Amino acid sequence: MAMRSLLFQPRPPSPSHSLQSWLFNSTLHCFPYSRIRQYHLPLRSSLPHLMAAGSFSTSPSVHAPRRRDRSLLPLGGLVIKGPAGKRSKRLATTPSSSPITERLDSKGKPKKCDPEFSVPVILEDSLDETPELEKLLGQLEQDAPLAVKLAFEGLDNEVSTEMVELSLVICDDSYIQKLNKKWRGKDYPTDVLSFPQGRPPKMSSLWLLGDVIISLDTARRQAEERGHDLLDEMRILLVHGLLHVLGYDHEQGAEAAEEMEKEELRILQGLGWNSAGLITASMKEIQADRTQPSTQDLEVEKKKGLHRSSSPFKVLLCDMDGTLLNSKSKISKSTAAALKEAVRRGIKVVIATGKTRPAVITACQSVGLVGETGVISNASPGVFVQGLLVYGQHGKVIHSQILSPDVCIKAFQYSLEERRPLLGFSGDRTVTLFEHDLIDALHTIYMEPKAEVAPSVDHILENYSIQKLLFADTVDQVSKFIRPYWSKELGDAARVVQAQSDMLEIIPVGASKGKGVSLLLQDLGVHPDEVMAIGDGENDIEMLQLVGWGVAMRNGAPATLAIADAQVGSNDEDGIAEALEKFLFT
Repeated sequence: MAMRSLLFQPRPPSPSHSLQSWLFNSTLHCFPYSRIRQYHLPLRSSLPHLMAAGSFSTSPSVHAPRRRDRSLLPLGGLVIKGPAGKRSKRLATTPSSSPITERLDSKGKPKKCDPEFSVPVILEDSLDETPELEKLLGQLEQDAPLAVKLAFEGLDNEVSTEMVELSLVICDDSYIQKLNKKWRGKDYPTDVLSFPQGRPPKMSSLWLLGDVIISLDTARRQAEERGHDLLDEMRILLVHGLLHVLGYDHEQGAEAAEEMEKEELRILQGLGWNSAGLITASMKEIQADRTQPSTQDLEVEKKKGLHRSSSPFKVLLCDMDGTLLNSKSKISKSTAAALKEAVRRGIKVVIATGKTRPAVITACQSVGLVGETGVISNASPGVFVQGLLVYGQHGKVIHSQILSPDVCIKAFQYSLEERRPLLGFSGDRTVTLFEHDLIDALHTIYMEPKAEVAPSVDHILENYSIQKLLFADTVDQVSKFIRPYWSKELGDAARVVQAQSDMLEIIPVGASKGKGVSLLLQDLGVHPDEVMAIGDGENDIEMLQLVGWGVAMRNGAPATLAIADAQVGSNDEDGIAEALEKFLFT
């Protein structure tokens, strides 16, 4: 089998460049800092000189601190734990400095030899090393070199080398999202990324394949969705990323995808791992989503009393504050019962809200609406943070949008100067500059993630991708001072919306809950005419206009009531149950 062409080819080293300069200019900034920390080379030495001397040290420094200075790192530090930290265990074999002539056969061609395979496991420093994670990483340290070895056996390889090394980086969703945004222009977390290092000369003591980066957060979610344990999911992602490093690319067409799928299965089965490859798993999920229940299935449901709804609506979109939640920010028992009945009848209930996903999960937990039989989970679709964060099928991020740094700077500086409480939303996190009772209330009453107090505006810009800002104050202060000021101050840089009369939200231009809903329905393959939506605020107007049947709560904003197809009781009058009984259960 021919070696796949690598995606990124490194530029050849020049004696005039330092090692750091060459590494940073090769393979699109392919995590050169991990190389510097693994091989403790003088940064002013030239690579050709070191290659000739064969002086690579393959052991991490015992004195390397756990938290490294981030000044040289483009996206934050990686942790390489040496012997003291019980991480990054390596093979004892060190590439030798044997003369070139000793590695040539009688015809002057490179001798075929069996290289050693090394895969240091690198833990990104935001992750805490629990006993469970320590056990998982220890198993990966044993598994990964075997996977690399088996992958190499399927290649027509002309390189003579004594050691082949792949770096395996384990991180969280926040870290991989930064990489995904920087290198792929996609501002959301993914499961695995690969950065090929390129092929060395035909004779080389060490072949650095590149880096495979896996998000532990996403791996956990996918393992739960696919019904296997976390180790199996990590193995699947490792093999998928490894094949990308070796040049396979399933996005280059059906033939390329089929070839990569076969290689995934060959490696996984060759190692005795009871797992399907990532491509196979993804195809099965897509097929399952497209499969409609058969006549026989419907008859079985009918006999069991599980009649599917005769309603023309397949999906119910439901707002949270002012709609699903009553004035005490609780879900009533009758509302919860109505939603469970909708799910039982085969109607897909999807949350569309300005809240974060953790806040929705917390609100639904006490009434049994979390999980497969509920309306929300980490694997379910949904529209959050005013449409700025949209999860599609299987809980995968399909859209994410952030505010410009200039808007964030102005807003947080205004918050400090005027001492007005301001909360920044960043995915599943929130941040503020000072503690305040109204900020605490957003956590204790509205169930948003507890605000992290940042030491400065610069710290926020460096560590958070702000999607929206929320000023909390009295109704009078919001209407008379905060909204007029920011409506004028923002101009075309951002826009203001209100879901609650005592809160003002600043979101990016072009962003809206309605836009998020539209993207979600496309991902689910559902026509808007098959959807009913329920809301109350002015931020729900576009959503209600988009779908086949828009329902407004009687406590809603006047503009929302004016455009709705129907009105039902307020959120304190079990309006959700009334809407479902009238329009879905008939």
